[in-house]
Amino acid sequence: MRVKSKFYCRECGYQSARWLGRCPGCGAWNSLVEELSGPPLADRTTVVGGVPPCPVTEVPALEEYRIPTGVGEMDRVLGGGVVPGSLILVGGDPGIGKSTLLLQVAHQFSKQHQVLYVSGEESLRQIRLRADRLGALSAGLLLVSETDTAVIERHLRTVAPLVAIIDSIQTVTNSEVGSAPGSVGQVRECAAQFMRVAKTSGVSVFLVGHVTKEGMLAGPRVLEHIVDTVLYLEGDRHQSFRVLRGVKNRFGSTNEIGIFEMQEKGLVEVTNPSVLFLNQHPSGGVPGAVVAACLEGSRPLLVEIQALVSPAGYGVPRRMTAGVDHNRVALITAVLEKKVGLNLGNCDIYVNAVGGVKLDEPAVDLGIALALVSSFREIPVDSGLAVAGEVGLTGELRPVSGATKRVNEAFKLGFRRFLLSSRSAFHTGAGSEVLQAGTLVDALEMALKL
Repeated sequence: MRVKSKFYCRECGYQSARWLGRCPGCGAWNSLVEELSGPPLADRTTVVGGVPPCPVTEVPALEEYRIPTGVGEMDRVLGGGVVPGSLILVGGDPGIGKSTLLLQVAHQFSKQHQVLYVSGEESLRQIRLRADRLGALSAGLLLVSETDTAVIERHLRTVAPLVAIIDSIQTVTNSEVGSAPGSVGQVRECAAQFMRVAKTSGVSVFLVGHVTKEGMLAGPRVLEHIVDTVLYLEGDRHQSFRVLRGVKNRFGSTNEIGIFEMQEKGLVEVTNPSVLFLNQHPSGGVPGAVVAACLEGSRPLLVEIQALVSPAGYGVPRRMTAGVDHNRVALITAVLEKKVGLNLGNCDIYVNAVGGVKLDEPAVDLGIALALVSSFREIPVDSGLAVAGEVGLTGELRPVSGATKRVNEAFKLGFRRFLLSSRSAFHTGAGSEVLQAGTLVDALEMALKL
């Protein structure tokens, strides 16, 4: 019997009978991979009749119920805890700490409930070694090393745990899909099977997902559409900080982040991350170093931004960034050249957010601009000054949201002055010195005494 095959797009899931260089669905190049065509999803049934539609006002309202994980930073990102019957995908670079974090979460759950940890990459002895190091030994934590989804589903329905962890989705296989583990078809079918098990049994399932070299989750893009929540564990492997960020959450906000510090005994929660991000901030002030106040969800963070501007030796000047948006730095550089009159076109520019954190909100524009001018003019910024503001294309300084939280966080950590837009509305205590500027030129004069 001839084996038929189809081509699937790894980005959008588009199907084609033949290979195409460019996906007609999403336009991605070289994204179609060959998969052997297999049977449809296991146990798929045809529904006859069904429930008739009803008005939304007649649907009984249920009180929201969440199960706390026992890890405060994880609960913050999830919106208060795990929703029963949800499917949560946790992605991150290799060695960033995904398995460590989920084993700690499993240990906290197992103190009161049964938890099933399924590993397709490690043996039970390897997991036990990690559990010994983390102090995650509990009789309620059940381990199994298995890759067949049918066997895993049988364990889930037999044990009926409160939470199950599958490490990882790229290693498990469905025997009815004739392709290799980690392929597009396997990942899609296995994720759909775990979704069905979670919704029918009420078990909350965590899936560990690998990422590609571009930082995207490996497998088809439809994987992110299937699950209820997508979490990314980010951070520089050479730094001790880890940031847990929610990019999708059907049961809560995606603006919150959780901060952890990698230590010998696992990931430790950081309740006041601003202190850690500023622990090496120079007290006397050096050229090119500025403290910016950003807002991640409801949490204010103070992060040091460093910039280095030096004349280019030869060729095209270099522009390198770490932790901040490269395009945003290019925009601010253009505004400084046009509106302030700085000749930065023949200079190499390097901008870095200290601590390995990634900043993507416009409120750090003023910090980047001050750091660039400070390094270019060799004028240090006062170490007791914190800033926040968005820079417009015409050189105006725009207000930022949550100004009160940013200002109060800065003064709580010992900063004496705060600089922001003159159009920002804020409330702060008496005796606090808040500087307000309408344009970027005014802000530079206040901060650097130009």
